Formats: sequence, C-alpha cells, structure tokens
Amino acid sequence: MKRGLPLWLALAALVVVLDQVTKQWVIDSFRLMESLTVTSFFNLVLVLNPGASFSFLAGAGGWQKWFFVVLALGVSVWLVIMLRQHAGEKLLPLALSLILGGALGNVIDRLRFDAVVDFLDFHLAGYHWPAFNVADSAITVGVVLMLLEQWRQPKESP
Repeated sequence: MKRGLPLWLALAALVVVLDQVTKQWVIDSFRLMESLTVTSFFNLVLVLNPGASFSFLAGAGGWQKWFFVVLALGVSVWLVIMLRQHAGEKLLPLALSLILGGALGNVIDRLRFDAVVDFLDFHLAGYHWPAFNVADSAITVGVVLMLLEQWRQPKESP
C-alpha cells in the first residue's frame, strides 16, 4: 500500500462520519421542513433533496437516485486510484479525500432515504442559498483545493 494512503482514506472516512452524525442529529431533532433560526443569516432546517446540487433532477421520478449512486461510486473509485497515485503529496490528496468522503456521505443518504439530507440554510435579504450539508461542504472545499493545486502547477511549454 502506498505510503500516506491510509491517512487520506481515514480523512475521507472522518468526513463520512461527521456528515452522517450531523445528519442523524438533524433527523432526530427536526420535522421535515422545520426551521430553527440560529443567526440573522443562518438557519438549521431539515430538507430532503432527491436531486443533486441546487435540486437538479429532483423531480425526475426516482431514476435519478440510482444514476447519482452509480455516478458517485464510479467517481469514488477514480478518487481512490488518484489517491494511490498521489498519496505522498499534500494538497491534491487532501482535496481528493474531502471529495471522496463527501460523495460517499451523500451516497449513504440516497440508499437510506432515497434523497440527500440537507440542513444548513444561509440567507441574506430574503434570498436563501439552497440548503446543504457537511458532505456538500467537503466536496466544495475539495474542488476548490483541487483547482488551487492545478493553478499552482508549473506551466509546460508547448
């Protein structure tokens, strides 16, 4: 096994655990669509999203569950392969681990609930950003880090 790989896989597992624990807390504490004002710009709310980001394909009739499960599992296999290849680095495997953990956290929801549990609701001046969760946050941070890593790479001459 490549040196460093267990650490990166453990980080992905930690993301899954944090994601699932927070979602279970929200499920145990809120009714569907119930909201709790935390600050003037942040609420906790229980929402089930059968679609993807921004509720993409939410009303597609159910086939999207398996589409997103298969897609996320395929991407997860690719992420583990990439983690093996880059395990000795720092920024790229961090990004890949966050994305992997987030993808698997949301797959677990799709298998358990036929939808993803979202609960973080930020808003400003009456506009609400779509609710999201720890897995979505990890994926977003991972993608930003991945882009940063690509930007930092030296340019090759043609």
